[in-house]
Amino acid sequence: MSSKIPIAYIDIRTFAHATEDTEKVLTALHNTLPPETIQTVNFQKTNLTGHHGNPITLIETRIKDKNTAQAAFQKLATSLSIIDKEQLNSEIKQHLEKGNLYLRLDKQNAYLGQIKLCQTDPIRLRIHFKKHAPQEVIEICQKYGLLP
Repeated sequence: MSSKIPIAYIDIRTFAHATEDTEKVLTALHNTLPPETIQTVNFQKTNLTGHHGNPITLIETRIKDKNTAQAAFQKLATSLSIIDKEQLNSEIKQHLEKGNLYLRLDKQNAYLGQIKLCQTDPIRLRIHFKKHAPQEVIEICQKYGLLP
């Protein structure tokens, strides 16, 4: 896959709740990335306060480097199970908006080195494509194996 994937950037963000170890959450985030890119991606931490006064840390980054973004997209495409890819394919229109593909990954599984889709307490990804038409984004995702 030497051709360039038309990705402008990838935003990754999640919350580390008071009951979670921030370093373990960072490990989960790093596990979503190819090992060779981890040193080039810097996550920012922002301390927040929850509804009941509990401390929450927002951890986020934007990957603008084209090679890093492509490597992260390819890892995602090769790591998701066929079941997750089929589920994503069946509800793809709900994940697309204005050239963005929105995905939620399971934070617990990511910590264990597995990439899985989920809805609760996720790692949120926004993959911004240079092409904005939903059908173009779907075709790119199919070409690179994110969709079956």
